[in-house]
Amino acid sequence: MTKIFETPLYPYARSRDQDAAQPVRHTVVIVGAGPVGLAAAIDLALQDVPVLVIDDNDKVSFGSRAICFAKRPLEILDRLGCGQPMVDKGVVWNLGKVFFDDRQVYGFNLLPEDGHKRPAFINLQQYYFELFLVERVRALQAEGRPIEIRGGNKVVSVDPRADGVGLTIDTADGPYRIEADWLIACDGANSPVRRMMGLDFVGRIFEDNFLIADVKMTADFPTERWFWFDPPFNRNQSALLHKQPDNVWRIDLQLGWNIDKEVEKQPERVIPRLKAMLGDEVEFELEWVSIYTFQCRRMERFRHGRVIFAGDSAHQVSPFGARGANSGLQDADNLAWKLKLVIDGKAGEALIDSYDAERIHGADENILNSSRSTDFITPKSETSRIFRDAVLDLSERFEFARPFVNSGRLSVPCTYDGSPLNGPDAAGLPARSRPGSPAVDAPVEGGWLLDRLGNRFQLIGINADVPAVIEDHGVRIEGMTLSTAADPSGALAARYLGTAPAAVYLMRPDQHVAARWTAFDEAAVRKALGIALARS
Repeated sequence: MTKIFETPLYPYARSRDQDAAQPVRHTVVIVGAGPVGLAAAIDLALQDVPVLVIDDNDKVSFGSRAICFAKRPLEILDRLGCGQPMVDKGVVWNLGKVFFDDRQVYGFNLLPEDGHKRPAFINLQQYYFELFLVERVRALQAEGRPIEIRGGNKVVSVDPRADGVGLTIDTADGPYRIEADWLIACDGANSPVRRMMGLDFVGRIFEDNFLIADVKMTADFPTERWFWFDPPFNRNQSALLHKQPDNVWRIDLQLGWNIDKEVEKQPERVIPRLKAMLGDEVEFELEWVSIYTFQCRRMERFRHGRVIFAGDSAHQVSPFGARGANSGLQDADNLAWKLKLVIDGKAGEALIDSYDAERIHGADENILNSSRSTDFITPKSETSRIFRDAVLDLSERFEFARPFVNSGRLSVPCTYDGSPLNGPDAAGLPARSRPGSPAVDAPVEGGWLLDRLGNRFQLIGINADVPAVIEDHGVRIEGMTLSTAADPSGALAARYLGTAPAAVYLMRPDQHVAARWTAFDEAAVRKALGIALARS
């Protein structure tokens, strides 16, 4: 395992920019080669937008960090061409159990319906996730795509301008300057770019600390998410257990607020806690230990002129619910197609403003759910604790109480209700596929619906004929006709028609629904496209 952490994947090498007489201008520069920065770079390169990724590191992140990757981000990764290696390596799971004291109060299934290509979640250490993304970058470079990654390049100053951004970058050979038409800051929760621009977060910091331990052991726990409230091995606190690849298990233990973090990370403190949970007879070794504090905060705006923030640099949530990396990947998914159209001159910068509107909506949704989870997991008053414990007791016997149990509302895809890009909606069609929502997967003839969507505007006719192509002010809409007769499972009809005999859907390049009708109307489609491009 140590070899992954120690192997430079994109080691520092002197670039031509460092020997140029004047700062070289780049179309898009991304700061940060973590999951969000690399995903954004891959997405742009697939659309032939030249992109440069810079990072002061040259390796994958140390420790497993983000491990739970949800169904929607896996679908995004499929569109980027690297979903299958993630699923092949990851631990697939849909099931979870909730415990109170020493008893199980109930279990749940996060994907109870059939007819989906991807599972509810996989568990995969962040270092593997980053490794597969870097391998995808190398494959794209071999194809001649316009993508470059530079390690050992540290941004030390940011100069925002009306038409771009100036950057000073420090290296082992000294500093140099470049310019960018657009800068995407994916440089983490302590974002240097955000700090250099004098920007900050707003929101809550919760007074509690949690120990993360990656433990290597052979154990017969099932591949499920197990969460404990007030267990015997961690009284008046909580605990979480997840399985990862390579016989590595993630254990989270609530510690409380008034602790010495450096002391609590020491093996002589961690190992007795783990033995109390696992039993003295279980043999294990510590692979990584960290302590985190809950934070539910975001920037007031994610776009500042030609500088755009994504991932943890823009927002932070508590880890319970797996909303951090998953929401960051949805940031990248939302941004890349919009930037492509603006750079190509096919849309105005109002389309970039819609990134701010839609992803702030997503961040607020995550922060709300994360804050509620934190308040339930760590009650701050005796009244709150009595309520929580009563809910847990009731949930063991009564199904009505289970929705009130909040061990971390797990990440679900964001629907952009109220987005300025949403077009018309037809009455009677299913709510789950309304404008603003990500496309729901379903079996179609020859494979899966989502494998046929993405990176372009598309018109789907379900039991309705649509043209093969519609051109509008330089933007191409590709048509696709599907029949529910080709899906004996009935999933396509249930998810997209409801009780209607036919429907027509306008899909955005990020696989979100832009508008829908019960019959094809070319004038209505063209008008909806204008709305989706923020032309109105």
